[in-house]
Amino acid sequence: MPKGYVIAQISVSDSDTYSQYIKLVLPTIEHFGGEFLVRGGRAESYEGEPPGDRHVVIQFPSYQHAQDWYHSDVYAKAKQLRMSASTSVQTIVEGV
Repeated sequence: MPKGYVIAQISVSDSDTYSQYIKLVLPTIEHFGGEFLVRGGRAESYEGEPPGDRHVVIQFPSYQHAQDWYHSDVYAKAKQLRMSASTSVQTIVEGV
């Protein structure tokens, strides 16, 4: 079964609130069998401007697990914090 990936490009506008999000999000990801593959770090973009300067890739056991996590009550509080402290593009992709 192909894995599912959440790919996010984030621009943080409120670092204090975003730090609260960081503390809450990992247990929600683990609840759905996910793990971070990329979480910040050095990056350089080519061929256009990304919508954010923070890059995140989360791997889940399947596309459905990624969808279930993103739309879950488990993630809802953390997601609300992230959305209040940043703008982003969140994309869920099925792997090969």
